[in-house]
Amino acid sequence: MLRRDLSRLLVTGLCVALPFSPAAAQVDAPATTRPNVVLILMDDLGYGDIGSYGVKDARTPNLDRLAREGIRFTDAYANGSNCSPTRTGLISGQYQQRYGIELPLGAMPDDSARGLPVTGATLPALLKKNGYSTGLIGKWHLGFKPEFSPNAHGFDEFFGFLGGALGYYSHQRGDGTPGLYENATPVEVPGYLTDEITRRAVRFVDRHSNEAFFLEVAYNAVHWPFEPPDMPASARHDVPQPTAVRDQRLYQGPNASVPATRADYVRMLERADEGVGQILAALERRGVARNTLVIFTNDNGGEWLSRNAPLSNRKSTLWEGGIRVPLIIRWPGHLPANKTSAQVAITMDLTASILGATGSAVPANYKLDGLNLLPTLTRWSPTVERQLFWRTKRPHEQRAVRSGAWKLLQDGNNFYLFDVAKDPGERNDLTASHPDLVRKLNAALDQWEKDGAMKKSGG
Repeated sequence: MLRRDLSRLLVTGLCVALPFSPAAAQVDAPATTRPNVVLILMDDLGYGDIGSYGVKDARTPNLDRLAREGIRFTDAYANGSNCSPTRTGLISGQYQQRYGIELPLGAMPDDSARGLPVTGATLPALLKKNGYSTGLIGKWHLGFKPEFSPNAHGFDEFFGFLGGALGYYSHQRGDGTPGLYENATPVEVPGYLTDEITRRAVRFVDRHSNEAFFLEVAYNAVHWPFEPPDMPASARHDVPQPTAVRDQRLYQGPNASVPATRADYVRMLERADEGVGQILAALERRGVARNTLVIFTNDNGGEWLSRNAPLSNRKSTLWEGGIRVPLIIRWPGHLPANKTSAQVAITMDLTASILGATGSAVPANYKLDGLNLLPTLTRWSPTVERQLFWRTKRPHEQRAVRSGAWKLLQDGNNFYLFDVAKDPGERNDLTASHPDLVRKLNAALDQWEKDGAMKKSGG
């Protein structure tokens, strides 16, 4: 039925959607069987850290299998270059600037009381209204107060932590306080956190396999502190940066007194990949794999231990290495397998796509900024040219726009123009040879900030 509906949309021309008109690409869900959705989100993973994206020193057989059985994107982006901004884009389906969340919450002294306001139109809320059981296992990072909690936003079940980082063994925040919650109740559980997230995710599938469900599995792997699995207790350092404040006390940079290695990082990545395999196995064991849309992606570019090749720079910047991320989508029988897509995508597109696949209604006064990707992923639907925008204010202000193959990056007072379709490593600055395009794209950025990013919507 999905393909018949898509054919009808193509005939009527409705699937050729503008970047700010995702509703025009709405896909009706099958009338009899609504798909389950499992969204797996990793943290600080490098663009090139998966086998299907070229890694050689790590084994990711389960993510590679997902790519063979689904569609692997080459030109997918995170909404932001840090945790909270991208997660805002995912949960709201809108540019995070609409909510003033442009930095990781809790990073600044005055923002610990801030969070994503409840609109009733977030992704889990709309799925819940559509009869889905909803669960979040893992990292939230969209507010510490109860009014910003996962449950307030429509998740029936939550197990995980509210901040940006947590010890993998101690399960403590940077200030030494316990960080794990089950819904609103603080809990203490033993074991390695990646394994506990996997275990809880599998239990959710087992308990809800007889009903429509949405499960977000938000691993904190491979975010610092870089504590690999099976680490001897004598080698653990609960606070690598004791002179820092808040969760930054858990940070392990290349100059930290507590050493971290690429080998540690790879072991963390491989354990998360094992977890993905267990979740996929649970879907198969329960007989719901073919009726489950599985999405895998990351929240921003990789950190200093990550492999971002062939991209330049890393997390917290708007260079490609800071915002381009792996994205794999599998939906057996509905989307082709073992395909690579050059469709330009962004995190908030996943929101529109999930709502479209599940037939979940969006309030008329709530404007999604993302695009339903599903029509472009069929065998016969063309890709959609996009114009996407980014802005970050730390460590210094950067702005960027991707328009078709072109990307304009403003880094401080400097402008850079790249054809990122041909030059994803951003080595060949074309600013001098295309000044008219620089001015045009800079004007588009100015207009976005004026008419889009600075205006709140929804309610």
